[in-house]
This record gives sequence, C-alpha cells and structure tokens, in this order.
Amino acid sequence: MTLTHIPGDQRHHWWNEWLDSKQSFPATGNYDLAANAHGLLMVHNEDTVFPGEGFDSHEHRNMEILTWVLEGTLEHTDSEGHSGSIRPGLIQRMSAGTGIRHTERNASSLTSRDKLRVVQMWIPPDADGRAPSYDELDVRDELASGELVCVASGMPDTSGIRIGNRFAALHVARLQPGQSITVPDAPFGHVFVADGSVVFENIGDLAHGDAVRLTSTGGHRVTASTASEIMIWEMHATFA
Repeated sequence: MTLTHIPGDQRHHWWNEWLDSKQSFPATGNYDLAANAHGLLMVHNEDTVFPGEGFDSHEHRNMEILTWVLEGTLEHTDSEGHSGSIRPGLIQRMSAGTGIRHTERNASSLTSRDKLRVVQMWIPPDADGRAPSYDELDVRDELASGELVCVASGMPDTSGIRIGNRFAALHVARLQPGQSITVPDAPFGHVFVADGSVVFENIGDLAHGDAVRLTSTGGHRVTASTASEIMIWEMHATFA
C-alpha cells in the first residue's frame, strides 16, 4: 500500500517551437512506455499547443487514447472518416486497434492567439487486433454536480464513454472551494490536479500539475482549496 506524490515541476518536460508538453510518464523520445507505466497508464501528457499548430497525420496501433481538453478547442480527423471539435467537458476516445491515422490541431487561427491546453492519456486494450473505433461524450451536465463522474470506462456496470479495457476507468470532478471527493479503492490509482489546488488526505497540499500514484489503496478524501478540476484513473490490472 503506497502513496507517492509527484510534484508537477518534476514531470518530464519536452517542447519545440509550437508544443509545450509536461509528461507524468516520459513519452517523447526513446522510452519504454510499458516499463514506465503505473498500472495500465502509459502516457499522461498535459500539452499546450500554440494557435494553428498541431500534429500532422500519424499512426497508432493497439492503444486506447483518451483526450480531455482543459482550455481551447482541439480539431480531430482520422483515417476512418471521423472528425470532431473537442472542447472542455467533452471526452474523446480513439481505439487504434489494427491501425488508425489521425491529425490533432489547435482549432484556433494563428492570429487568434488562443492556446489549446489538453491532457492526453494512453492505456493498452485488453485484447489486440480489434477494429479501430472512435467516440465522444459530453459530460458537462454531470460535472456541474461537483461529484466524481466516471467519464470513460471499460469496467462493467459503469457510466461514461466505453473504452477497450475492462480493467480501467477514468473519473473527473470539478470542485468548488470546500467540496470533496473520495479516491476509488483499486490496485492502482493515479490522481492528477488538472486545475486549481486541493488538499489530499495523508499528503497535504497539491497544486496544478501535481499527481499522486496509489498502489493497493483508496478511500482518501481530496478537498478543493480553490476551484479545481481533478482527474482520477482507477485501474485493476497492470502490465506485469
């Protein structure tokens, strides 16, 4: 049973002329993503993409890719004919399966100066070789409750967009000062402060960008100090 606090400024940092990427697990470069994973979570990047910029067409295989926009609008197209404009409060899931190519860009123009800030997360599917698929789900009404909302899951009897791994679920909460949520109990957990600041029971103050990795535990209270957005992965399996 462990709790490990990862301060935001200790994340792996990679940038170029149009992208500023802060990575909870090192993802840019020659890294073994599975070896660095916590539970099933291989990639957890908070990316700031400059106006009019983004990733040209590139391919993924056998990966569940979840995208959550914190600020701005992401424009998506893929080789299966899907397209979408992803804004805050809308969860996007792309199951790469046997192979899919896609583009991701900041939908704002170069002259607008509106940045895109987005969290992208990767977990493996629980079986390879499936057909590629894509889905979006608007959860703004559910988040307005201040409760912890299951926004994506492959686990049975759960809400949210469906993902291709029956051992994982992603939860999000938007909290006002003084509101609290409870971390789900699971073999592996990952709590991320996407915005604001909170107090994490048994650890203390957490700021934007901070994370807590949990192993074989849960039930901890997370209380907002300021208006905050919290993202929690609940995972019941690991690569091992």
